[in-house]
Amino acid sequence: MEMTGAKILMECLLEQGVDLVFGYPGGTILNVYDELYHYRDRITHILTAHEQGASHAADGYARSTGKVGVCLATSGPGATNLTTGIATAYMDSSPVVFITCNVTQNLIGRDAFQEVDITGIAMPITKCTYLVRDVNNLADTVREAFAIARSGRPGPVLIDIVKNVTAEKAEYEPLPREEHIHSGRLANLIRRARTSSLKMPEPNQEDVNKLVEMIAQSKKPMLICGGGVVRSRSHEEFREFARRIDAPVAITLMGAGGIAGRDPLATGMIGMHGSHASNYAVDQCDLLIAVGCRFSDRVALKPATFARQAKIVHIDIDRAEINKNVETDHHIIGNAKQVLALLNQKVPQYDHSEWKEYVFSFPTETAYDENPNHLTPKQILHTIARLCPDDTIVSTDVGQHQMWAIQHFHFDYPGQLLTSGGFGTMGFGLGAAIGAKLGNPDKTVIHIAGDGCFRMNSNELSTEEFYKTPVITFVFNNHRLGMVRQWQTTFYEKRYSDTDPHRKTNFVKLAEGFGLKGYHCENLAQFQEAFADALKQKGPTWIECMIDKDEKVLPMIPGGGDINDIIME
Repeated sequence: MEMTGAKILMECLLEQGVDLVFGYPGGTILNVYDELYHYRDRITHILTAHEQGASHAADGYARSTGKVGVCLATSGPGATNLTTGIATAYMDSSPVVFITCNVTQNLIGRDAFQEVDITGIAMPITKCTYLVRDVNNLADTVREAFAIARSGRPGPVLIDIVKNVTAEKAEYEPLPREEHIHSGRLANLIRRARTSSLKMPEPNQEDVNKLVEMIAQSKKPMLICGGGVVRSRSHEEFREFARRIDAPVAITLMGAGGIAGRDPLATGMIGMHGSHASNYAVDQCDLLIAVGCRFSDRVALKPATFARQAKIVHIDIDRAEINKNVETDHHIIGNAKQVLALLNQKVPQYDHSEWKEYVFSFPTETAYDENPNHLTPKQILHTIARLCPDDTIVSTDVGQHQMWAIQHFHFDYPGQLLTSGGFGTMGFGLGAAIGAKLGNPDKTVIHIAGDGCFRMNSNELSTEEFYKTPVITFVFNNHRLGMVRQWQTTFYEKRYSDTDPHRKTNFVKLAEGFGLKGYHCENLAQFQEAFADALKQKGPTWIECMIDKDEKVLPMIPGGGDINDIIME
């Protein structure tokens, strides 16, 4: 049947099972929004306060549900406002399809009003970008984009459609999602495109067998649970593998939930702000097996001495990650779920009790002053964990509060923690929390922020209020840019250059200005009372938690250092 490009786009979204999108309208995408109006009973659109908020909401939806998120924006500044969100999704391998519309074909390249080459801008921070100039190619382009976003190592894809294509007509033939890759039309497109993005590498059996032999020879094995375990939803296979080889497990920031935080084998976070147990175990082990881990500079701070006594094995779906940051002794290319299933078939049960006893002689969690007369991060997070349901989804921004959340809130399943690990995006958390709540309406969703991060995208509180999205935000307020100030304290002789902003924001009145309920807390008793009341509210709330300006994230290993450089106070 013949349809306009805008209608074809709607039908393709339905093919992909999309029923929720986030975005912000504008001139070049008006045809799409006009058609979306007619599909409003099947596709819900969430209007955010800013395109960046929409990008993070689509990302949070994708991470928490395991589905592909969708985000819409117009040309020019609308499209460029997405770039921070696109890069955030790219660095953390989150599957989001971003759809923008550009000026009409006859104006491309003429510096028309709100024209920008968004496909060129986004190319380094996406798996693939498309500029659709022919309405006859639109349907297959959308299908391919979704296939690439969710396949292999997941990630964002951008489709830019010139405005005239959304109005022009072409024949549209429905195609069930399971037939997309096998359809002749789409297969031809894929062959001409980046086919590697769609391939799922098959694990080499000899590589698997070699690792089985290495495990048999090891006396002090250690595992790292990375973001690949979370993205592939291979947590059950990973936990079985850890038990079979009876090895302690260190968790990267993105690996939280790949193994339960309270699991007897879990040693806590690894790296710059990782636990003593995790960092000492990696330093002392004789076999280190990293699953879905990039060995970033926040994990392997000093590659030359990282796991210096161990044979290092890397399991990853992306061949480009192998030996990129840390030289390995062995690797297996493949999806973590598939590789771990093969290993579990071959690995017998081991007992490394003596090694585990040594590892767990070191603390897995940082101790803080727990004076009830003032609030500490540990008090706040332990209270949240105690009062919230076990399956609560936690979204964070970036900074000290982010590290405290990983240290003290123990995550039990993939998608429970939403945080910007690779790109470190301040302002990520609120939009992500909105997306997560809309994608998981039956779960409690909380948002943990610092006062600096919160100011960056607090405009999305209007989105929360309008859609009555019951997210509870906790603002860790030290009136400082805490993490940067901590570095200035430790490494810059307390020269606090522009990290003490002296802003007098009244967060409770700000909440009321948005139509929300806010709370101000200075001690544990006030916090417990406020939180208990917030849990009863049906709409969004936030709680301002006053913490000391000199509260630090500890332990800390300086960038480029190793376990010998650890800072304790």
